[in-house]
Amino acid sequence: MANHKSALKRIRQNESKRTRNKYQHKTTRNAIKKLRELTDKKEAEALLPSVYMMLDKLAKKNIIHANKAANLKSGLTKHVAAI
Repeated sequence: MANHKSALKRIRQNESKRTRNKYQHKTTRNAIKKLRELTDKKEAEALLPSVYMMLDKLAKKNIIHANKAANLKSGLTKHVAAI
């Protein structure tokens, strides 16, 4: 267990950040899954910018790597174009 006041605070901060990051990452994964399941092109095109925004936010906060975000965005764009 931590012996310093600052270490205890750091533990609390890390836990709150971990839960927030986990929530954002899971929400984005669900949005990606939903986009991949769509068969209507108009719906998919409407959802695509919001998924892009989510991925960009995750990459900016280093929750996922920037290249992974770019790779996912590219794949989703190809998927929507192919519908």
